[in-house]
Amino acid sequence: MVIIYKSCSKCGKIHDINYKCKTNYKFEARTEDETRKLRNNYKWHTKAKQIKQDSKFLCAVCFDEGIYNYNNLEVHHIEKLRDDKTKLLDNNNLICLCRRHHIMADKGTLNKDYLYELVKNREDKNKN
Repeated sequence: MVIIYKSCSKCGKIHDINYKCKTNYKFEARTEDETRKLRNNYKWHTKAKQIKQDSKFLCAVCFDEGIYNYNNLEVHHIEKLRDDKTKLLDNNNLICLCRRHHIMADKGTLNKDYLYELVKNREDKNKN
């Protein structure tokens, strides 16, 4: 017996062709559209630029490891926007990360408490 697999249009994973995916694609897509709209405005772009400047254009995790990495920087929401839209421009929820660490943070392999500690360090340095 040969099993045929296909890419699922609802969740993006690979399933047996006879598998019925229960992912609520419409809800997830709608949430992504809403957060994309929040990020696509002048206030967000200005805030992201400020966070990068406050971080001296360095990845916070790399810097904590003693590495000066200023390549492929992105601003990450520690608490995801789909969970709390009010934290879009909250300094204490934003951290400057390189693309590699941003992906790790999105996957949950970087501890949120650790990221919040790095944000606190940044904010304390910028007060002086």
